[in-house]
Amino acid sequence: MIGMPPHLEPHDDRFAGLVHPMSRLVQIADGMSWTEGPVWFGDHECLLFSDIPSQRIMRWSKADGLSVFRAGTEFTNGNTRDRDGRLVSCRHGKRDVVRTEIDGTLTVLASTFEDKPLNSPNDVVVSADGAIWFTDPTYGIISNFEGYRAAPSQSTRNVYRLSPDGQLTAVVTDFTQPNGLCFSPDEKTLYIAESGSSHDPDVPSIIRQFAVEGDRLKDKGVFARIDTGLPDGMRCDAQGNLWSSAGDGVHCFGSDGVLLGKIIIPQVVSNLCFGGTHGHQMFITATTSVYSVFVDTKGAEPWTRG
Repeated sequence: MIGMPPHLEPHDDRFAGLVHPMSRLVQIADGMSWTEGPVWFGDHECLLFSDIPSQRIMRWSKADGLSVFRAGTEFTNGNTRDRDGRLVSCRHGKRDVVRTEIDGTLTVLASTFEDKPLNSPNDVVVSADGAIWFTDPTYGIISNFEGYRAAPSQSTRNVYRLSPDGQLTAVVTDFTQPNGLCFSPDEKTLYIAESGSSHDPDVPSIIRQFAVEGDRLKDKGVFARIDTGLPDGMRCDAQGNLWSSAGDGVHCFGSDGVLLGKIIIPQVVSNLCFGGTHGHQMFITATTSVYSVFVDTKGAEPWTRG
């Protein structure tokens, strides 16, 4: 029987069916300042990810290696794709959410709430109805490392829903610092990371779950706790398991909230996504690097299923 390699740490028997023991952890990119926001473009066989302090979106492909996709990105953080395949991004510097059109031009989708600037949009997802959901903590305005230092204009750190007709609604307002978010495969649940422990040790490092009721959310309490570091970006696989960033790697939770196992990474993980030719490759942004590992599942997002 093949034993588990050092980068795999099982906590539940179900984990064995998700990551094969012969799957290697590979560093595919290095030398960045702080990597974030990975998103897979299967139609171009490439990964895009943010190098936030360097104000770049980077591009990686197996065929071409690493290159700069866009420079001068105003501290872009989280990225995703909408249902038309367009890139949707959160920019700390401009404190907005933007969409990259097919011709490469940028359209600002949201920059203010109740006539006041947003804090610094962080992570973003798009639901099947075309609505855009994003978190708005203050990480991009508390220093000049990930944005421009400024006082927050919003009194709370919110989670927002931008409807297809452009109406922006604060759907959750009681987070200390809302961070990563992702939908369950059926989009009946939205998971949101609480990363306020980054500056307040009394804030628990938890992932909260919310029932999606049309354009509203109903709080269903704590889904899972991160035992090392804090939760940041996360993704669900097609089976409903949730994979979250953490201080020691990627933590995998079953849909029941039970910790199934960990992929141990030698740097602090910020985010992850599924992709690759057949949809079963995981890309992990971690501090100055990007890592890859093949898994025995696929992403819940339609463009990651292969």
